[in-house]
Amino acid sequence: MKLFLGEYGHSLDDRARVTLPRKIRQEIDERELILAKGFDPCIFGFDRGSWEREAAKHLDTPVTDMNGRKLRRYLFSSAEKVEIDKLGRILVPAQLKEYAAIVRDVTVIGAGDHFEIWKRETWERYRKDLKEV
Repeated sequence: MKLFLGEYGHSLDDRARVTLPRKIRQEIDERELILAKGFDPCIFGFDRGSWEREAAKHLDTPVTDMNGRKLRRYLFSSAEKVEIDKLGRILVPAQLKEYAAIVRDVTVIGAGDHFEIWKRETWERYRKDLKEV
């Protein structure tokens, strides 16, 4: 099982690409990733296997279940495939960048079965709240 761990500061380049931290890339076997809206104002990043496992959980929910349909729509409508280039960068899609209010500085965090990309200031505020838990 892959585990995404750690916290890393990075910045988007002028083409809206971010270099994934080496320790995050080491957990990814292929060049394709899935990015989607997180439940907080961040972007979820999954390798293909982790995405398929996560998707299967939601696809097991009957289509007749209203909350299940809402969650499926939320996750799948925002999801996009991206490729890691030779320099370890991914292009952050405009709709996801806007959702997470990302302009330039980001924090990439490991979150177990996936990683997350946060606007740096938003992550700093959120992290302070975590310390109070």
